Amino acid sequence: MIVVALLAAAGAGKLARMDNASYPAALTCAGAAFGAVITLAAVVAGTLAALLT
Repeated sequence: MIVVALLAAAGAGKLARMDNASYPAALTCAGAAFGAVITLAAVVAGTLAALLT
């Protein structure tokens, strides 16, 4: 899941830079995307664990 989160972050950062965002803004966008993917993965794993036990 970490690889998927890193790919999403890289894509978000690249899209932000293509939209003429500064490097700090692009890093912020990439960090937010990484955090969102990791959080979503944790929620899905927790829900599946609750349902399957």
